[in-house]
Amino acid sequence: MRYTVGMESIVPPLAPAVWEATPPESQALIVALQAEVSELRTRLGQDSSNSSRPPSSDLPQAAAKAKAQRKRAPTGRKRGGQPGHPGRFRALLPPEQVDHLVVLTPEVCRHCGQTFSLAVAGRPARPWRHQVVDLEMLTVQVTEYQMQVRRCVYCEKRTRAELPAGVPTGSFGPRLTAIVALLSGRYRLSHREVRQLMADLWEVAVSLGAIARLQQVQSVALQAPYTEAREAVPKAKVVNLDETGWREDKQRAWLWTAVTASLTVFLIDRSRSRAVVEALLGSKYVGIVGSDRYSAYRRFPARRRALCWAHLKRDFATLAEREGEAGALGRWGLAEISRLFKLWHRFQAGEFDRAALLRRLVPLQARMGRLLRRGRESADGKAVGLSRELTKWWAALWTFARVAGVEPTNNVSERALRPAVLWRKGSFGSDAAAGSRFVERMMTVAATCRRRDGACWTSSLRPVRPRSMGRLRLHSSLP
Repeated sequence: MRYTVGMESIVPPLAPAVWEATPPESQALIVALQAEVSELRTRLGQDSSNSSRPPSSDLPQAAAKAKAQRKRAPTGRKRGGQPGHPGRFRALLPPEQVDHLVVLTPEVCRHCGQTFSLAVAGRPARPWRHQVVDLEMLTVQVTEYQMQVRRCVYCEKRTRAELPAGVPTGSFGPRLTAIVALLSGRYRLSHREVRQLMADLWEVAVSLGAIARLQQVQSVALQAPYTEAREAVPKAKVVNLDETGWREDKQRAWLWTAVTASLTVFLIDRSRSRAVVEALLGSKYVGIVGSDRYSAYRRFPARRRALCWAHLKRDFATLAEREGEAGALGRWGLAEISRLFKLWHRFQAGEFDRAALLRRLVPLQARMGRLLRRGRESADGKAVGLSRELTKWWAALWTFARVAGVEPTNNVSERALRPAVLWRKGSFGSDAAAGSRFVERMMTVAATCRRRDGACWTSSLRPVRPRSMGRLRLHSSLP
């Protein structure tokens, strides 16, 4: 015997005879309390594997459960590299990147002790190359400008010489400014840690207030490339969107990201509405939007959306932990999602082409269709809601199979947000709108450079050695 409260299917907790003798008011109260307990148990069991909660919020027992789920059966192989695996060696730098060359010539044969001479040495073999990479002393260059003052003999007023063009009016130059911005924005060091690092490595005294001012100088320098990146996002054929919580002036805000094939753009806004999506993509965007099922993305039709199957996996994992038919539907959905990802990984490995992928997905799509029909007819409210929503966005579930450049997950934008989450945990957000602009621009430059070639440096940053310091693109437009 089952009773339905709203959309929840409840099994009476008492024997049928006792239950029938219970007053209707008490029955209603018991059933409502049982439904509430079931819902609270579901919430209590939520973690990053079955909800949208971040992994950092997982309790130790949730982490242990996830580790146990990932544990594989022992293969009997020893740890480390296996026999026959391809070796990995450090590549030698080309000769033009070698600063010092030392030629060593043997004088005595190590086998027989015979002394080498030009007559018996024979044809010289190719030398064995051995390179040692080390750091030179980190030095600071201090330039003093003495601006002479002259008094006019006619008006008796003084005139001070002007600084040359390009010389900062402050106490710190563009390289040091870029380093401070890089340490705080790219490597997420706190202001106090940046101050300590500057003192330890370069013996440069920088106050906390000066670090904040240098960040704003760098933010102004990055405004032009940031604007250029924002303008390029609506032109992309595929954009993945996501958002996470932020703090601005102790008030709730949201940090959004838009990831294309070559760009990663960030935007901090007090709103989490579709207006921010339009600000990122424009009101007439006609490309493909990869995202989760958040309502701000519903302005795009299903044929131009790509829903994240990783989010669906968590949703079905939540269903699988419920009792009755909902649990069976959840386990069924997890099995189908596992099959889908196996097909996708084989497709990425080149085992078959896109046409074959579409053919192999046909039976999986048929099973998913049957699953959603059963879910819509279920007495469990969670199963009904999920099934109805996925039926509405059915076409968006399979965009990854139809359109090249579309992934079945939204992991690319979630990975882009990961550094922002770590930054937020260390800084608790921004104290003002100017700080948010620095976060947007700095993270956009750092993430885009990392997405393209992994470097945030330009050859203009050369405190000591051009090749060892690399290429930094942070201060090219500093005044």
